[in-house]
Amino acid sequence: MDAFIRSDQYHYIKNQAHILLNGHMTSNDSSVKQALKSMTCEKVLEQFSKLTDDEAQLVAQVQEVQDETDAILYFSRLKQYVTPFPTLYEDQIKALFPKAKKLKVPSIGEGDWKEMSYIGWNEPGTNRKYIVTYVDNELIGIEGHYTTSRHKNICTICHEQEKVGLFTSTIKGKTSDETISRGNYICHDSKKCNENIQSRDNLEAFIKRMKG
Repeated sequence: MDAFIRSDQYHYIKNQAHILLNGHMTSNDSSVKQALKSMTCEKVLEQFSKLTDDEAQLVAQVQEVQDETDAILYFSRLKQYVTPFPTLYEDQIKALFPKAKKLKVPSIGEGDWKEMSYIGWNEPGTNRKYIVTYVDNELIGIEGHYTTSRHKNICTICHEQEKVGLFTSTIKGKTSDETISRGNYICHDSKKCNENIQSRDNLEAFIKRMKG
């Protein structure tokens, strides 16, 4: 069986499994537990438009999670079939930002690629943040001014409450002299943000909005 699960789908399934696990820990009513199992299975299967019988069987095993040991084993099996973020090399990433002559691209460990929906990093010295991902099968890079907030807020990309900052990008307007600035609060820690993403929809909408 080939890899068929995206990173965001993997994180969604993990979240639903934890909700199910919490239900087993807080309720002794067998009917409530059964209803929760069925609902959890239905939700995770709905994340996929098409599955083979073997793929559906693997995903549906979420309903068998009853304790932490079950969860760990299930996540381990699932992760074998997560499609990793396509490997990118430093020169590929730098080519996306031709104006950033001294761009420092971070090193990404091999084990992290399956947890990623995008590559993101901060450059504190220049107050810049860089994001690289695929949208409609096209590799896209965006950069913007980044100002860290003192308070936690909802991240535009992952929709979780985290330490965030205001990401602002400037695009050309309708005329050559006109510029438009657009800003959104996004996670300071891109690794944590990736782990929170349960749908690529918000990420792709953010990228398209910042690109104009």
